[in-house]
Amino acid sequence: MISETLTTLFCRDLKKLKDELALYQNEENIWLIDKHISNSAGNLCLHLIGNLNTYIGAEFGRTGYIRNRPEEFAKKNVPRSELTNAITQTIFMIENTLPTLTETQIKGEYPIKVLEDHVTTEFFLVHLVMHLSYHLGQVNYHRRMLDC
Repeated sequence: MISETLTTLFCRDLKKLKDELALYQNEENIWLIDKHISNSAGNLCLHLIGNLNTYIGAEFGRTGYIRNRPEEFAKKNVPRSELTNAITQTIFMIENTLPTLTETQIKGEYPIKVLEDHVTTEFFLVHLVMHLSYHLGQVNYHRRMLDC
């Protein structure tokens, strides 16, 4: 079932996000921005955590998570340990939520309209894993460019 594949991909990339944060030689550099790089790795991390906890955790896991999207980009200098702990909690949520989805839920319409049109849950989950991968690449680039 696709939920197993998606669980594997989400967890793989979230673990890689933790690895990327650990590779920063100087923890403060996680929060650097540059004239050509407007989002810090820390803010991208907070954004990914908020995104997944909203659209998977709150919607399917009934976690009660309430997102504050503007804060994902406004917060600064959150300790690396706090970021990695939040990633670990997000992995736990993914591992405990996605496998519970039924085939009917996956093939059915995603419960809320997020994109321009209504889409299936399967489509939206694939979109979310691609969104994670996209921003993970940005974090990698950020680290290699600004953690000198």
